[in-house]
Amino acid sequence: MRIAIAGAGNVGRAIARELLENGHYVLLLDRDPKAIKMESVPNAEWLIADACEISSLDKAKLDACQVLVAATGDDKVNLVCSLLAKTEYGVPRVVARVNHPKNEWLFDSSWGVDVAVSTPRIISALVEEAVGVGDVVRLFSLRSGEANLVEITLPDAAYACFRTIEEIDFPEDSSLAAIVRDGHVLAPAPHTVLAAGDELLFVATPQAEVRIKECLLGAS
Repeated sequence: MRIAIAGAGNVGRAIARELLENGHYVLLLDRDPKAIKMESVPNAEWLIADACEISSLDKAKLDACQVLVAATGDDKVNLVCSLLAKTEYGVPRVVARVNHPKNEWLFDSSWGVDVAVSTPRIISALVEEAVGVGDVVRLFSLRSGEANLVEITLPDAAYACFRTIEEIDFPEDSSLAAIVRDGHVLAPAPHTVLAAGDELLFVATPQAEVRIKECLLGAS
């Protein structure tokens, strides 16, 4: 897969190394010549270019990319780059870095963003997931918040404990994706019996999240 990363700072280079290890073709672009450190990611293609300029994106052959990652430290640049990638070049998947939480609301489909990654939100979610039992914790937003990856850990007294998945009336617009039990990932099946301590991962709309908790814990 051909992936362009706008922003060749520490974040952009780290993403590039991971993607290269997974066998993808990666282009790193940055307008600052000082950011072009080819020895740090020698297997990537490098380009001095302004990610907000059509002429630069033409040079990057963005129309041949399957994914754009807008990873600069400037939210304005990430938004403009995302919008151009989606509207001018038809990039199928646009992932954008959110540097300041106050700007998170802007990073949606109207700006061409498919997935917004906010470091403060992720850290907060991981903290909640680590300490929370019986609460629905939003780990990641998919498609600009239309659906989320959420987690809930079953407490001892949960309604769902010792019941099979097929016995629980989960809400529409939700899907149980995986169960983490004793350090192992289980694929949910209709006859799987749930137990206290199970971490359940759902893909669900925001409206379905409250109903998921009611179905698992029992209506309060």
